[in-house]
Amino acid sequence: MNYIENIYICLMAPLLIAILFLRKEARRTLIFLLVGMTSCLLSAYISSYISGVVSTDATTVAVEITPIVEEIMKLLPLLLFVLVFEPDKKTVISGMVLVAVGFATFENVCYLISYGSSELLLLLIRGFGTGAMHVVCGIIVAIGVYYLWNQTWLQFVGAFALLSFVTIFHALFNIFVNQTGVVFWIGTGIPHLLVLIYLVFMRKRIALI
Repeated sequence: MNYIENIYICLMAPLLIAILFLRKEARRTLIFLLVGMTSCLLSAYISSYISGVVSTDATTVAVEITPIVEEIMKLLPLLLFVLVFEPDKKTVISGMVLVAVGFATFENVCYLISYGSSELLLLLIRGFGTGAMHVVCGIIVAIGVYYLWNQTWLQFVGAFALLSFVTIFHALFNIFVNQTGVVFWIGTGIPHLLVLIYLVFMRKRIALI
């Protein structure tokens, strides 16, 4: 697992230095990206620990443990941010998407180091698929926040419902991408299709960022 920490340090260092020199908006963007990468690292620790405790195989971890841990770890920093700083709705929504981007970026780099890049096409499909999946999950939660923000009694129930939904979506994605052939292509294509649907049909109606 040492290579993960080494990668994290190499990616984190320039971002952390840049944060010291940037103004408010740009600084906040980099902080959210850094939080996403940190959440990914912590998720790897937690998932590995749980899999060791329950002594299960890698497939079960990818389907039953990793999605729950990762989606919770992506949401927790934003909840803390809301409770401590009480930001406006637009800031929280953009933060959710940026945390997802940071998470996906670090996960893709770790995947590249683990499995190599001998098949460039497969790597591109896997990389874009994972990135799209995490961003889609972030957008789904962001849309929920967009509609529930001013309805206090629904915020907590809605957050749990959205977390459950994106966890199931994440688990289904992991099932598909761990297969081969047509199933793999369908699994990697679903997040891209959802991104396309959002850009074509929903972006003008729901201006999240």
